[in-house]
Amino acid sequence: MNKAWTLLIIGGLLEVGWAVGLKYAHGFTDLKWTIITLVIMIFSFYCFGYSLSKLEIGTAYAIYTGIGAVGTVLYGVFFLDEGLSLPRLLFLALLIGSILGLKLIEGEEEA
Repeated sequence: MNKAWTLLIIGGLLEVGWAVGLKYAHGFTDLKWTIITLVIMIFSFYCFGYSLSKLEIGTAYAIYTGIGAVGTVLYGVFFLDEGLSLPRLLFLALLIGSILGLKLIEGEEEA
């Protein structure tokens, strides 16, 4: 895996961090969580921005937001006592499969 892919994955994981941070910032009324969230956002966007210089924008954005979406749902399930129904689990599996599929076909269009 090259640097662009590594940073894309890190950026997606950091997206989970800032999404969770937004929850704890309580509408930006908690200064500590607001600052933490903004710092995580900066690093997340840096990683994503770098990856865009090397990867196709559609694939990179879908993977970046997909990682963030799956990670945020899983955080909610495991740490915030949010439910995990069978339909929710199936759609998460579909999203993960789509992310992996986009990674696997990246660059095949030029071949």
